[in-house]
Amino acid sequence: MTPLGRLLAERIREGGPITVADYMAECLLHPVHGYYTTRDPFGAAGDFTTAPEISQMFGELLGLALAQAWLDRGAPAPFTLAELGPGRGTLMADILRATRGVPGFHQAARLALVEASPNLRQRQADTLSRSTGPTPEWFDRVEDLPDAPLYLVANEFLDALPIRQFQHGPEGWRERLVGLTEDTLTFGLSAPLPQVPDTPAFQNAPVGALVEDCLPARLIVANIAARIARSGGVALFIDYGDWRSQGDTLQALRSHRFADPLAHPGQADLTAHVDFEPLAALAPSHGYTTQGAFLERLGISARAERLAANLTGAARESHLAAHRRLTDPQEMGSLFKVLALTSTDAPLPPGFAP
Repeated sequence: MTPLGRLLAERIREGGPITVADYMAECLLHPVHGYYTTRDPFGAAGDFTTAPEISQMFGELLGLALAQAWLDRGAPAPFTLAELGPGRGTLMADILRATRGVPGFHQAARLALVEASPNLRQRQADTLSRSTGPTPEWFDRVEDLPDAPLYLVANEFLDALPIRQFQHGPEGWRERLVGLTEDTLTFGLSAPLPQVPDTPAFQNAPVGALVEDCLPARLIVANIAARIARSGGVALFIDYGDWRSQGDTLQALRSHRFADPLAHPGQADLTAHVDFEPLAALAPSHGYTTQGAFLERLGISARAERLAANLTGAARESHLAAHRRLTDPQEMGSLFKVLALTSTDAPLPPGFAP
């Protein structure tokens, strides 16, 4: 058992089983043994690779979409350019590079990064020190972001927020818990519950259904939606999930392979699919599409062709493979979705069908 696993086992012996949300939070953000606290999880040497690490085209097109949305809304100044969970800083570096030619965009932007991991904050600082643009500031919470028109991106952020899981049985709903069986972490169920969260996925769920709920995601999106309703702007959330997600989607990744979510506490990435339906309902206005359709509408194929013209051999093949991985329905193109939040008096940002 890992060091964090031993601490969790002792906590369960003393206080009883814990929720899946508590387990995820400890595994990812424990101050000493948490996954994001202790390592750089990205890239070939880490446990997973995100879209910005696959190709520069992803960040470039997102940046241009945000800049066009800013222009469409009258180029407000000043405004907050924000990212939630910025990873190594690769996405924001690509956004800044792609938008440096947009008149007034960098000059009006206050760059705000929401990051809980001190280790990743340092990686982001190192990456962005090589970029031209506004000086980054770091914030612990979405609630701390500057109060101004908000242009925000969050790529693979919502999937890492702690979820609760509920099982619908003959006696009603029970919550899935993490407990101990002979000193091994195992899943179990609570006693029947008097009520469950009020989200669409619970409505008319059949007996036997397992439904997940992510209260932190709803709170964060509600805060951002309220800011946009008040001050204007656009928020883009890119993540894997579905419009109404049901079933057990909790998963662990370790060295780019799936693992038992209870086997390596603090040493594997834990995520769950995003249920976009209750999040979209929080916005004054929203757009929703697949990542593949979003990137194609932004012109990724034309951009890929232009870049490929200057490449040969293995570099060209790698570039074309990255394009396929981002957009092909059999890869990230359909699994990943894009949710845009905007105000009712403004058009949807580029990349969304009218």
